[in-house]
Amino acid sequence: MLKLLLILGLGTGLSVSAAEVPNELKDIGIKEHLGATISADQLSFKDDTGAPVTLSKYLGKGKPVVLAPIYYGCPNLCNFLLNGFVESLQKMNWIPGREFDVVAVSIDPTEKPELASQKKQAYLAEYKKPESAAGWHFLTGDQAQIQKITSEVGFGYKWDAKEKQYAHAATLVILTPNGKISRYLYGITFRPTDLKMALLEASNGKIGTIIDRFLLFCYRYNPTTGKYSFYLTTLMQVGTVLTVVLMGTYLGVFWMRQRRQLAGINPAATELQQGG
Repeated sequence: MLKLLLILGLGTGLSVSAAEVPNELKDIGIKEHLGATISADQLSFKDDTGAPVTLSKYLGKGKPVVLAPIYYGCPNLCNFLLNGFVESLQKMNWIPGREFDVVAVSIDPTEKPELASQKKQAYLAEYKKPESAAGWHFLTGDQAQIQKITSEVGFGYKWDAKEKQYAHAATLVILTPNGKISRYLYGITFRPTDLKMALLEASNGKIGTIIDRFLLFCYRYNPTTGKYSFYLTTLMQVGTVLTVVLMGTYLGVFWMRQRRQLAGINPAATELQQGG
């Protein structure tokens, strides 16, 4: 249990002293590379049908990408992460393939497309939205390519010979449509708000409705908690601006009416004076 908690905490701001970290976990964790652009056209894998692909295939379409470094034979953490991710998606009105794409990359070079296909079908069945199938991509690759992508996104992992499984952190990496690392979401459960705001942020407000874009203006990412929080100051600023605009509009209309009334009264007053 300690090992699992440490893996979940690594890279999330959780304070863990060096003495508390077992030797097999000392190279595990996330080194955030925010703002870096992955070399998508140089990262070659196989998709769940066995066809060779580069990550650039899933970029450049105007949609952000959720990149999940996992492995399909993982007995614990990866399943928890994907289950939590799907649970969040079920509470959102955005779906993979329409507003964004999902790319899972296996960190285990022994895994093959057949296993990737099984995982994809299992999560599509769990998600219960078959129209999203084109937006889910489960990839496998060789050791060199795996090391390249994990290095570029700062994902540290290691084979634990004693436990016979990979030790790694739990994270989703949010990429912009051109492959720039925009945000890391940590843990095995994700608030729909955090996921939606991260995707909206990565798309630079180009997906979603005008209400979604307004919400992005009102929410800010808190690196300490790893979540998006409601930014009251921004809302107050927006409210102040709207109040000033409305008051200005009202006063402008009021003054125009007053001038028209005065313009209508003055000629009559002048005629009375002349007649007297």
